[in-house]
Amino acid sequence: MNENTINNTIDHRCKACFLKTYRRLFGKFNVSIETQNNFLSYFDEVIAKYHNRLDIQRHLHHKFYELVGTFDPFVEEKENSNLVGLQLYEKYQSQVLNAENPFDMALRLAIAGNIMDYAASNSFDIQETINKVLRTTFAIDDSQLLYQKTKKAKKILYLGDNAGEIVFDKLFIETLDPNKVIFAVRNAPILNDVTLKDAEKVGLEKVAQVVSNGFNGPSTVLSQCSKEFLNIYASADLILSKGQGNFEGLMEENDTRLFFLLMTKCDVIAEKLNVEKGSFIVYNKK
Repeated sequence: MNENTINNTIDHRCKACFLKTYRRLFGKFNVSIETQNNFLSYFDEVIAKYHNRLDIQRHLHHKFYELVGTFDPFVEEKENSNLVGLQLYEKYQSQVLNAENPFDMALRLAIAGNIMDYAASNSFDIQETINKVLRTTFAIDDSQLLYQKTKKAKKILYLGDNAGEIVFDKLFIETLDPNKVIFAVRNAPILNDVTLKDAEKVGLEKVAQVVSNGFNGPSTVLSQCSKEFLNIYASADLILSKGQGNFEGLMEENDTRLFFLLMTKCDVIAEKLNVEKGSFIVYNKK
């Protein structure tokens, strides 16, 4: 993603969201007032210097780690999300297999899983979100085109987003041909995004080849990914991009292979897509 953002500056709502996340972490780790003030001073410097939300998030995460000494601040939340996801997997796997349209149901569950984002909120109701997605229409609906593309594609690259959510991705991949799916994760802990360790815990390697994108930010930014990942990206027939972070990193790419699967969890992204906050999206730049 290039440096162009809305009005070429960080939206004030994003700044408030970042602050909310780290104030929660201050409480969780009993961060001293002195350390909080040091971090908040750095926070102001980063906000003034960078105009890209992904860059800001990456720099703030690593500064928090440096000051507090916590390499993976969301490790407990990720483990809990994976456990919750696996329990729901047991509940919905047979329902998907017996559904009139297994692809559609599994796709909806995968998008519902996008609500499992502790960077966006410290609480969410995954069951309520599932109930909603199963009875609503997509605000942007390119799902039929996606279905056609999955049947023709020989290599599908699936860009993962959050821990917990990945269990629903696993369920969706099972309705595809697992032998042709490659699942990409983050190179290192960042927020509650999925890493190789998280993928292993939910058995993603059983349904797809799991690889790292080589980038330690909360997205897929092609200019900063590894050469190995870029080779996979270039050779894919179809690319499924999960979540807001991956959308931000790839939304400027004019690539018809890209399908964005997400729930709009904030007003900034909802406005970018011209939909309401809380909408479910299957979007292809045709």
